[in-house]
Amino acid sequence: MSDLELHLRSEVARILQDGSVDLVVGFEAESIPLKPQPTFIEDSKDADRLIINGFCQNNLATFLTRLPKEKRIGIVVRGCESRSINALIVENQHARDKLYLIGVPCHGIIDWRKVEALAGENIISAEENENIVNVHTIRSQFSIDRGDLLHDSCARCLHPNPVSPDIMLGELLPEGDPVLARSVVDEFQLLSSEKRYAFFTQEAERCIRCYACREACPMCYCTECFVDHANPRWTESTISPAGTQAWHIVRAFHQAGRCVSCGACERACPMDIKMTYLTDKLNDDLRRLYGFQVGMDTSTQPPFAAFSLDDKKRFIS
Repeated sequence: MSDLELHLRSEVARILQDGSVDLVVGFEAESIPLKPQPTFIEDSKDADRLIINGFCQNNLATFLTRLPKEKRIGIVVRGCESRSINALIVENQHARDKLYLIGVPCHGIIDWRKVEALAGENIISAEENENIVNVHTIRSQFSIDRGDLLHDSCARCLHPNPVSPDIMLGELLPEGDPVLARSVVDEFQLLSSEKRYAFFTQEAERCIRCYACREACPMCYCTECFVDHANPRWTESTISPAGTQAWHIVRAFHQAGRCVSCGACERACPMDIKMTYLTDKLNDDLRRLYGFQVGMDTSTQPPFAAFSLDDKKRFIS
């Protein structure tokens, strides 16, 4: 057990014992290898169930909109989760004074698909040992450099530290490289329009419309999604090129200025579809045009939700 886990369990037990929160959202040990499960702790005696490591895949902010607003919630947050929560607070989905954010620095989430691809057979267990991941399969065991296994979104993460947590556990990490963070967008923009569309088509055509990406995303909290609305129907809901492309395009625009590029949608997708390049492109546009970065505070509205009299009227010509 790491020192970070010990500190986490101690802090969770403390805030539950003194009544600071009604429950704590975190992770517990997995029932299957590589996939720790989200857990909800209401009794301080259960704090020992909590873990935190690079295999924790979910963005826990997703559960914030599924819990009663009157609940006092403690939640374990990494950089992306804290920024997602800030975005949700801006959108009045939960009051900041009803939250207790337990910050942990994030060294990046390990992509379970990369581990399974290297293993080539059933994995029995995997554990981190500083910068090495040790993997045990049914026939062998091997070690891999942790940096080679990071999810793509984590490999280019700009803000690994939580933003404005109530308590910070562990030492802060250096901020990411802005050039690296924008590398996927820059490379995509260098392609011709034909090649960009070909890439988009190739990804979208694998979509089976299971909406796992929607369920994994903290910013997809609408009671009724546009794609489920039947009267009027906003878009084709069948598994067809028109339907799948419309789904990914409209969803990306809904996420403009709201997505923190945590990659939870891609990790949840059973078809391994690349999605964040679309929202990263839109967020980069908002950064350049408005100087806006999502989730950096709890008061700034995203540009598409804000209005002022001195706004530039670029859309009028």
